[in-house]
Amino acid sequence: MTTLPMSKRRLNAYYLLLIASLIWGIAGPVIKFTLADFPPLIFLSYRFAVSALVSLVIIWLTKPKFPTQLGLSLTTIVLGFLTSTVTLGLLFIGFAETTSLAGTTISAMGPIFVAIFGVLLLRERVTRLDFFGMLLAFIGTIITIVEPVLASEAQVLETTLRGNFFVVLSLVINAGVILLEKVVLKKGVSAATITHTAFIVGCFTMVPLTLLQYSWPTVLTTITTAPLTAHLGVWYMALLSGTLAYWLHARGLEAVEAGEASLFGYLSPIWAAPLALLWLGETISPPFIVGCTVIALGVILAEYRRTVRRRKRRR
Repeated sequence: MTTLPMSKRRLNAYYLLLIASLIWGIAGPVIKFTLADFPPLIFLSYRFAVSALVSLVIIWLTKPKFPTQLGLSLTTIVLGFLTSTVTLGLLFIGFAETTSLAGTTISAMGPIFVAIFGVLLLRERVTRLDFFGMLLAFIGTIITIVEPVLASEAQVLETTLRGNFFVVLSLVINAGVILLEKVVLKKGVSAATITHTAFIVGCFTMVPLTLLQYSWPTVLTTITTAPLTAHLGVWYMALLSGTLAYWLHARGLEAVEAGEASLFGYLSPIWAAPLALLWLGETISPPFIVGCTVIALGVILAEYRRTVRRRKRRR
């Protein structure tokens, strides 16, 4: 296999991470829309069942290598459980009680946790340019969060804060998941193996949890009587936001540091905003527009100046 030059390899990684961020940005409004017909547990069980079926077909066709070492294989399974059942479970519960725009915007804070964990646990280097870009994007995220919360009515505020708490909790756990994924990738486990394992494990763990809350007839009735639009939402989350986006992110993570890859998470509110406004009828305030602009500038500045610096070193 021909090895790509490092600069081209990183550029390809940026493209993959950008596409993944676009898919995940759109996912926020899709989740909120689909939750109107499917409770979070049934939604996730349905989604993981579809993803697991697709993963089994892909595994049968491509036969990816699963780690044979006991410790590494168990770590890969645990990674799959944390990626699917735990992180996504908390995220969907949070989105059920907050707006898609608020949930997506708060999710953009994830890179802060990833960068901190990366420095503390993996000793990853964060340059002043990285730090300034993340700081600028973080400020933009705070701007988009504060105004809607202050403007909410008391009852709406209580529900929104509870939903926001679960979203933040999922981000903290996901930061650890991304770093664990980086470790597993370095040990030779492929991005495809990690992705397929996550959704198969998610299916086998989420379905029993759902059946503890709902009877089997209730689950079947909820799914079979749902409108086509709800099923399309589940399939988007299963195939695009699930199998495809997780694979793209894992492939991108093979070539760049976890903190650098996480910068693309700041773009999610920008992708989500048009759908939240035009499709879900959510409002976008001037502070949100300002915040998204600052977020975009932070990401562009961090990535552009880092690229220029690498080009100068090669001259």
